[in-house]
Amino acid sequence: MNVVYSTFCNVCTEILRRPQGCHTTHTNGESQAVVADDAHYIPRAVLLDLEPRVINTILSSPYARLYNRENVYLSKDGGGAGNIWAAGYTQGERLEEEIFDIIEREAEGSDSLEGFVMTHSIAGGTGSGMGSFILERLNSRFPKKLIQTYSVFPNVEDTSDVVVQPYNSLLTLKRLTLNADCVVVLDNTALHRIAAERLHIETPSLAQINQLVSKVMSVSTATLRYPSYMNNDLIGLIAPLTPTPRLHFLMTGYTPLSTDTEVSTVRRTTVFDVMRRLLQPKNMMVSTPVQRGINHCYASILNIIQGILSLTWSALQ
Repeated sequence: MNVVYSTFCNVCTEILRRPQGCHTTHTNGESQAVVADDAHYIPRAVLLDLEPRVINTILSSPYARLYNRENVYLSKDGGGAGNIWAAGYTQGERLEEEIFDIIEREAEGSDSLEGFVMTHSIAGGTGSGMGSFILERLNSRFPKKLIQTYSVFPNVEDTSDVVVQPYNSLLTLKRLTLNADCVVVLDNTALHRIAAERLHIETPSLAQINQLVSKVMSVSTATLRYPSYMNNDLIGLIAPLTPTPRLHFLMTGYTPLSTDTEVSTVRRTTVFDVMRRLLQPKNMMVSTPVQRGINHCYASILNIIQGILSLTWSALQ
């Protein structure tokens, strides 16, 4: 759930330019936020957790004013799920009416609801267990709406103190396969490798890993917020990338990568160079085999390139 905080901060600052949420740019921000009476954006976000630490951090941050407090739900006992899938799932069942009162109220407030985007981890108890339950209920309550998830997979190279982590992951993967229309895989193993090899950070912090996640979420949904010729709705993004309903687990790549200290550095890039780098395994945020002699292929590819360029020129490249 720390990812939620990092991600929303990134998206909000990109759209709004300031923590107060003032409407300052010409965007299609209403697709993911509501404009309040005082002309500031309120994200169409529902924040759910079974323990208070992360959400309390969000509500005490400079971005607290952005969120609708009525869309924040914390379990009254605040004990969490103990990193157990079954505990999270059971608590989701027990709290179903309270949780879906919030979700359905937000859905009814949308002019033309297209779908849901869920951010969660598949290794812990709340993200895996309660996340699985919410996926199932979203699918049954809104059968004609799209469900996209940004799912954080565990780091297989790190010894976890959660011995049931593999079981949590497997049980959640079944629900992601059956109930989601699109799953963007964010592999902690690959994220740590990218931080070490590409950003030269020996021991990346959780905040630095979450920064990578937030960049992917921000860029991959940029066409929904900014005027564009294509891919300006959720179905336009998902449909070309999922040739069959069950082939909906997506890999992501991002380039050029930079840390906070390198943001001001300007690099010379071309569309061809960016597209070439995006296909390199070392820039993929999913662990992929890199043995030579093995033929790799992609069923479908979507490149989202930010900058000033000619569509005709980029097509010729």
